[in-house]
Amino acid sequence: MPLRKLLLIITALFAICMQAENTSTGIFHPDFHTLTIELEGNRLAPPVITLNSTDRLTIGFDRFAEERDYLRYSIYHCDADWRLSNVVDSEVFDGFNYADVEDYSFSRGTSTHYVHYSLTLPNPDFRFTLSGNYLLRVYPEDNPDEIILQVRFMVSEGAVQVRGEVSSRTDVDYNDSHQQVDVELDLMRYPVRDSFNDLRVVVTQNGRVDNPAVVSHPSRVNGSKIIFDHQRNLIFPAGNEYRRMETVQLTYPGMGVESIEWVPPFYHHFIAPATPRHSKNYLFDSTQHGRFFVREYNASDFNTEADYSVVHFTLAMLPIPGMDVYLDGDFTNRRFDESSRMRYDAETGTYQKVMLLKQGAYNYQFLTLPSQPQQGGAKPLFNNGVDRPASTADVDGNFYQTVNEYLVAVYYRAPGERYDRLLGYTLLFSGT
Repeated sequence: MPLRKLLLIITALFAICMQAENTSTGIFHPDFHTLTIELEGNRLAPPVITLNSTDRLTIGFDRFAEERDYLRYSIYHCDADWRLSNVVDSEVFDGFNYADVEDYSFSRGTSTHYVHYSLTLPNPDFRFTLSGNYLLRVYPEDNPDEIILQVRFMVSEGAVQVRGEVSSRTDVDYNDSHQQVDVELDLMRYPVRDSFNDLRVVVTQNGRVDNPAVVSHPSRVNGSKIIFDHQRNLIFPAGNEYRRMETVQLTYPGMGVESIEWVPPFYHHFIAPATPRHSKNYLFDSTQHGRFFVREYNASDFNTEADYSVVHFTLAMLPIPGMDVYLDGDFTNRRFDESSRMRYDAETGTYQKVMLLKQGAYNYQFLTLPSQPQQGGAKPLFNNGVDRPASTADVDGNFYQTVNEYLVAVYYRAPGERYDRLLGYTLLFSGT
C-alpha cells in the first residue's frame, strides 16, 4: 500500500477515535446551533435527575434548514471522570440504546429559517436503572458514526445527604482572591465499605469543566458523617461576577448592547466594548453563573420565534503575552477552541470575537490559557480540550466576594462493581 494512502487511513482512524473519546458537551456540525439542557420546572438547576423520581430533563437544539432531518440519539454511561463506562446497555436501560428525535417544530417569523428539535428524559424509550454520569449523542438516522452533537447530564440516587459551605477564609489567603469549599456527607442511610478510599467527591464551579476539584480521602470520620475540610484541592480562584448582555430585541439595544445593524441576511448586535476588571474594585451583580436563556421580547414561543443575529464581542486591552483569550459560558459549551477563542486586532487594540447566537439573555466571562498552535478543534480530553484550568486573573480578576455556584457530586464504586454510582449531590453558593 502506498505510504500516502496508509497515512490518510491512519489519520482518518485517529480522527474517529478522537471524536469517540471526546465526551465533552458540544456541537460538531456547522448547521446545528443553540444546544440547551434544562431540568423541567427549574431552569437554574444543574442537569441532574434523581432515580425513580418525577424529574425530567429537556434537551433542545436547532438546525438551520427548511425541512426536518431524521435524527436518532443514544445514551452512554460514564465514570466519575466522564470516560465511557464498561457497563453494557442491558445493565443501564430496559430496551434498546437508541430512539428517534420525534419532537420538532419550524421557526416562525424569523429571518433565519431553522427547525427546533427537543427530547425529554426519562421517556418510554429510556428509563434509567443505574445512577452516574451520562452522555447523550445525536446522529443521523442512517449514520450512527456521525456524531452531530452530544451533551452531558447526571442521574443521582439521592441516597446520601450532602452539605457544605464556601468560605473566603482559605488555607492560602484570607478574604483575598480564593474560596474554599468544605463538604460533609451523612451516610446513615447508605453503607460504604471503606469511606477513606471508596468515595470520590467532585466539585465544579459555575458549570465549568476545565477546573474540577476531586478529593477521595476525607479529613476525618465522625460516626456516619464523612468530612472533607481544609483540603487544598477544594480551594478555587474566586473569579468575578459574569458579565451580562441581552439580544432580546432586534430594533432596540438591550442590556450591554451598544448598537444594532441590519446587514443581510442577519441582524448584528454590537456588544459594548469590555475592559479588564482585574485591577478595579469588586462590583456585585446578580448573574446566572454562566447560563443563557433563549428569549424574544414579543414571542409566545421562544424556541421557534427567537431569531439569530451576529453578535460582536470586543475586549479593549493590550495583548497578553503568551496567552489566548476565550469567551466562557454555557453558550460556548465551555469549549476552548476556535469557536470561543478571541483574536487580537492590532489596528484597534482590541480582542474580538464574532458569533452567531439565538436571541436571548447571556452570561459570559473572559478566560485565558497559554497560547498553543491552533489545530482546528478541541483536543480529545475530558475537560473540553485543555490540560490545565483556564484563568480569570488576566482579565476579570479574582475577588473573594464573588457569588459562585459550586456543584458537589458524591460518587461511590462498590467492591466488585464496574461503574461509579452517583450517591447524591448538592449546590453551594459563596458570598451569600
